Amino acid sequence: MPPLPRRRGRAAAAVLVGLGALTGCGGPDGPVTLTVLAASSLTEVLAELGAVYRHDRPQARVEARFGGSQEMAAELADPGPGDVLVTADAASMNAVRKRLTGPRRTVASTTLTIAVQPGNPRRLKGPSDLSRPGLRVAVGAPMVPVGRYARQVFAKAGVTVRWDTEEISARAVLDRVRSGQADAGLVYITDMRSAGAAASSVAIPAAENVTASYPAAVVKGGHEEEAGLFVSWLASPAAAAVFRKHGFTAPAASPR
Repeated sequence: MPPLPRRRGRAAAAVLVGLGALTGCGGPDGPVTLTVLAASSLTEVLAELGAVYRHDRPQARVEARFGGSQEMAAELADPGPGDVLVTADAASMNAVRKRLTGPRRTVASTTLTIAVQPGNPRRLKGPSDLSRPGLRVAVGAPMVPVGRYARQVFAKAGVTVRWDTEEISARAVLDRVRSGQADAGLVYITDMRSAGAAASSVAIPAAENVTASYPAAVVKGGHEEEAGLFVSWLASPAAAAVFRKHGFTAPAASPR
């Protein structure tokens, strides 16, 4: 596996959020804290998923750590770093499948968009414009989900793009655009909500776009019972409503 690029975006964050009641399921007795290693593109929605249910299950808490999917999966090389892994594609999870247990569940999906400077001053209209000479383009590194998805978009659009930088996560790509260090970058459309007025978005035609799916699984050796309940709940209609609020959609099928 090639080395990960040096992290250029936000540092991985740790956030404590309450985990709500798991309807129809009993959990282990006493307080428990789950450590969830999650793709950075889930930062806001995962925080709300916990907050919605905090009042129903105050003894169960989630310590969510966010970063690039490949980065989060790599942390499982050492025993005991987490209880649940949620990545932005199946490939990142497949790389550490021996450290996981129980069924995977696809909990949400999204698509890609082109993040640009506010107001789109370069007047980009789609992926084909990213081949313009002199345009500073940021993409994800080839070993991270958003980078793999970006390359799929370029292939479907039949365009050759000479990017200037490769980043460790979608949020790191977005940060490049927000800071003015890139004119454009491919990110998840759900990430644009975090950009506010610091970036605009150029739609990718459906025929050239791809679907990014988020699988979740239990990590061996942790709080497996509670983690299993949490993963099951993430695929429930109640959780789906929170995902939809943040712009995610229900997945078409579970990854293998």
